[in-house]
Amino acid sequence: MQNGNHPVRTQEIRVASEVGSLKRLLIHSPDRGLGKVVPSKAQDWLFEDIVHLETMRKDEYDFYVKILLYFLDPDKIRGKLAWISTDPERNFFKPDHPDYFQSDAVIDLQYLLTDILKDEVIRTRLISGICAVERCRFHIQNQLYGYDPVELSKILISGSLPDRTMLFAPLPNLIFTRDIGIVINSHILLNKPAKLARTREAFLAQYIFFYHPLFSKYRDKIIEIPDNEHHFLLPDNEVSNDYSRTTLEGGDVMMVAKNHLLIGCSERTTLYAAQQVIRLLFDKNVVDKVTIVKIPKKRDYMHIDTIFTQVKRNMWVLLGSLGRVGDEAKKRDLLHFLAPKDVPEALRIIQFTKGAEHKPVEIENLEDLLTSISRDDLGCSEPVQFIYSGNNEFPFGAREQWTDSCNLLALKDGVVIGYDRNDKTLEAFRQAGFETVRAADLLERFERGEADPETIENTFIMLPSAELSRARGGSHCMSLPLLRAEL
Repeated sequence: MQNGNHPVRTQEIRVASEVGSLKRLLIHSPDRGLGKVVPSKAQDWLFEDIVHLETMRKDEYDFYVKILLYFLDPDKIRGKLAWISTDPERNFFKPDHPDYFQSDAVIDLQYLLTDILKDEVIRTRLISGICAVERCRFHIQNQLYGYDPVELSKILISGSLPDRTMLFAPLPNLIFTRDIGIVINSHILLNKPAKLARTREAFLAQYIFFYHPLFSKYRDKIIEIPDNEHHFLLPDNEVSNDYSRTTLEGGDVMMVAKNHLLIGCSERTTLYAAQQVIRLLFDKNVVDKVTIVKIPKKRDYMHIDTIFTQVKRNMWVLLGSLGRVGDEAKKRDLLHFLAPKDVPEALRIIQFTKGAEHKPVEIENLEDLLTSISRDDLGCSEPVQFIYSGNNEFPFGAREQWTDSCNLLALKDGVVIGYDRNDKTLEAFRQAGFETVRAADLLERFERGEADPETIENTFIMLPSAELSRARGGSHCMSLPLLRAEL
């Protein structure tokens, strides 16, 4: 990967927890395609709303990137923040800009795509494949060969030419890099998106993971999920059901301990895909234990990381209505009585352990599962704590879960980044002994030497989120960790 003379070479890849200190990750900063989402296609492209691109870039995502750099690659950022948090002229740079941060630890997918497109053979194959997927005219295919790798990468992601002509749909969901793949110990699981709108993302991800030098030592450890062997012979009504369809997205996969993987079965991930992953991981001796967390198939939830994420070894944030406290919450929820037919199906949790002698075990509730992970898998002797979305107050639990109160990225054990708009959840964090601090204020503290990423602890970093939250994904969704320190 290069920007000027800055290659990113093969690096160690290993993730064995959700809260070990983050050392390297993949992101994708908002591209021009996000500014092309129109109301009539928003839901087809998996957006609930249209967003204001420049606000998202400069006033929100820019803080996310700078916080990541301060924790993962501080030499790239320390002493270089000439702006004050309210400076309207602050610049936001994409990977093709000469002032881009060029980090080996915070890596943009567009950067990697540009690099592999410098190879003529890969370039030809990728253009041909995408034009086939997008059903482009042969004239368009020939036109794309004329662009340099930098511009071509932007076209393939955004779907539009430099003159703003749209060739095909944008990929507005690519900012949620978690969904394209997941690192499981030293293996890479490539995911299979459920929705047509994300097909091109998966295609680009295949080429990046198999062809970029960053992953060259791990090509024999890339796992692809097989389709039903005879899927092309199945009737249409069977192809679309959970027992034959292979779809899985990274928001439904959590590497919670070196021996233990969670897989959510959700609106986006099927039971058949989960079954295939369990078989592959056990055959390759990647993990010893896989727990299936089956959640209601509702757009409200989408993936398991929208209903819970880990904060520190002994602490989790989750949606109370799907946990042990859910029954009590439902008693206070008038909708539970007024429309009982619409109450979602119950959450189910089944744990599989490698070995013929082990039978699947059903776990009663989410808190029991998370307590077991902290206590048994991570060896935590402290009491396990839960922070509930909206502080478990009606109607704030559901409201704030919708704006990603449970979708947090742990930068290290006990230091998380999430959205600033979930007031009741933030109140619950403060009650649990956490400091809540605006990203801009923390960056200024770092610059003045008043705080240090190495020593900071028990902190919730609040990311501006008016536009980002409208895209329906939080900081956990916007990250694909490649390397975490061992706990």
